Amino acid sequence: MNRSQAHPSERFALHSERLGPLPVVNAFLDRMGLQALLEKYVPTPDRRSAVTHAQALGVLLRSILVEREPVYRQQETVHEFAPGCFGIDAQQMARLSDDRIGRALDRLFDADRAALLTEVVVAVGQRFGVAFDRLHNDSTSIAFCGQYRAAGGRKLRGRTAPAIVFGFSKDHRPDLRQLLFILTVSAEGVPASFRCADGSTSDSVTHIQTWEALRAVAGRHDFLYVADSKLCSYDNMQHIDAAGGRFVTVMPRSRQEDARFRQWIQTHTPDWELLWDRPNVRHADGPRDCWHVFRPQLSSMEGWPITWVWSTLLTLHQRAARDRRLAAATEQLEQLHRRLMGARARLRGAAEIDRRVQEILDQYRVARYLKVQRVVREEHSFQQTRRGRPGPDTAYRRITRRRFDIEYRVDEDAVAYDQKGDGMYPLLSNDRSLTPAQALEAHKGQPTIEKRFEQVKTVHEIAPVFLKNEGRIEALFTLYFFALLAQALIERELRDAMQRQAIAELPLYPEQRACRRPTTEQVLRLFSLAQRHRLTQAGETVQVFDVQLTDLQRQVLDLLRVSQAVYRASDRRN
Repeated sequence: MNRSQAHPSERFALHSERLGPLPVVNAFLDRMGLQALLEKYVPTPDRRSAVTHAQALGVLLRSILVEREPVYRQQETVHEFAPGCFGIDAQQMARLSDDRIGRALDRLFDADRAALLTEVVVAVGQRFGVAFDRLHNDSTSIAFCGQYRAAGGRKLRGRTAPAIVFGFSKDHRPDLRQLLFILTVSAEGVPASFRCADGSTSDSVTHIQTWEALRAVAGRHDFLYVADSKLCSYDNMQHIDAAGGRFVTVMPRSRQEDARFRQWIQTHTPDWELLWDRPNVRHADGPRDCWHVFRPQLSSMEGWPITWVWSTLLTLHQRAARDRRLAAATEQLEQLHRRLMGARARLRGAAEIDRRVQEILDQYRVARYLKVQRVVREEHSFQQTRRGRPGPDTAYRRITRRRFDIEYRVDEDAVAYDQKGDGMYPLLSNDRSLTPAQALEAHKGQPTIEKRFEQVKTVHEIAPVFLKNEGRIEALFTLYFFALLAQALIERELRDAMQRQAIAELPLYPEQRACRRPTTEQVLRLFSLAQRHRLTQAGETVQVFDVQLTDLQRQVLDLLRVSQAVYRASDRRN
C-alpha cells in the first residue's frame, strides 16, 4: 500500500536514524579515495558475496574512528546508524557479521599492503597538498593480554606473520607480549608510513626498510629523515647517505664524540647561540624556556657536522632527577646499613651484601655518583671464665664478633663533572647545508609523532586487541593507520582553515569553552548526537525531518569544506 492508498485511520510512526559524525568521516574518506583502493588491492572474487571485503573493511575502519567497538560487536553497532553511514545499505547491514569482517581481515593480510599504503599516502599527498619534504619516524609497543603461543613468526598462506613475543616494553609492561608499531609522519603530523614488526625487534634494524618505503611515498630521496638515537648506527647512516638521503638524529651517549665534548666543557665555555627565549608553558611564574645551539669545529668520525643543543629547562629537569635518584638510593643504602647492624641481619656472606648494593645502584642509576664500600666491623663482649657470681678476682675473656657493614659517600667530583653538561645533547646530520637552527627545528618536530601514538592508544583504543590470529591483528593495525591518517587530515584541514580566516578559537570544548587548536576528537563529538527522523504511514515515508544543524556545526562544516548536504536525506519524499 502506497501513501495515496493509505487509509486515514492508519497510524503514523516516527523512526529516528542516527547519523553522528559519520557523514563528515565519509566525506574525507571519499576525498582520500580509500574505498576504491581497497577494492583494487582487496578484491572479492565471489560475486555472490552480499558484502565485499573492501566494504567490510570500511565498516571496521569507520567504527575505529567513531564507535571503537570490537569486531564481534560490529553488526549491532552498524544497526544503530542510518543505512549508508557505514558504506553499506540496509540489505548489506543485515548480512554483516563478525565472521565476514574476519575473512576481510584475512584477505587484507594476504594483499600487497606495502603497495596499498604507498598508493593511499601518495593520493593523500596529491589531493590534500601534504608535503613529504621532512618525515619523522618512531615506534611504540602494543601490549597483548594472552599467551599467543602459536604467534612466533609462523607462515600464514605463504606470508610471514609477526611474532607476538616479549621484548623491551615502551609501555613499561615487561610481563606482556607485544608487537612493534612503527610509524612515520610528515612535519605537519600526517601519517606517511606504517609497518608492524615482531615484538622483540630493535628500532635500530628498522630504519633502512622504513626509509626505502618512504622514498617511494615521497617520490624522491632527498627528503629530511628525522629519528631518535637508534638511527645513529653505521649501517643506517651509511645506507641513507649513499642513496643521497638526508637525516637528523640524536647521537647516543656511547659515542666518543659525546664524551670528548663533555670533557672539553670542563675547562672551556662554548660560544652558545640563543635561538629561542620563550615563556614557561607549564608554569606562568617559572623560569623561561631558552634554547641554545653550538657547532664545534671538530666533526663526527664520519666527517659530518655536530650540533650541540642546550636547554635551560632541560638542565633543571636533569639536575632535579639526579638529586631524586641520589636521595632515593641513599635512603635504600641507609636501610641496608641499619639492617646489617640489627640483631638479625639475615644477610649472610659478602656476596649477598654486594649483590644487594649493586641492585640499589642499578635501580637508581647512581653507580657513578655513589661510592659504596663493604667493611668488616668488630664487636667485643666479655664473658666470665668460670661460673658463679662475679667478684673482684673474677677473670674474663674477650669474645670478638665480626660482622659486615657498608660505608658510602657521594662523589662530588663526578656530580660536578656531569652538571657541566646538564641539559645538553648532540644532533648529527649528514646535510652540511643545514644550519644549527634548522637542525634543532627539525628535531623539535619529533614530538608530533608522539601525539599520534597517544591517539592510537587512548583515543582509538588499539588495546586490548580482541583477536587471536596474528595475521588478522596485523591487518587490523593497517586499518588503525588509515584511521590515524583520516583523523590527521580532518585536524589539519580545520586548523589550516582557521588560520586562513584568522579564527583564533572555536567553542568546541564542553560548556562551549574556547579551543585554540581543535582536534578531530572535538569535531566528531560536535556531531555525535546528529539524528534524522522519518515519519511513515503504512510503511511509506510521509516526511523526512533532516538534522537541524547549529551555527557552530555549519561553521565547522564550511571550514572543513564539507557540504551541509551530507546531513540531508537524498531520498526526501514530501
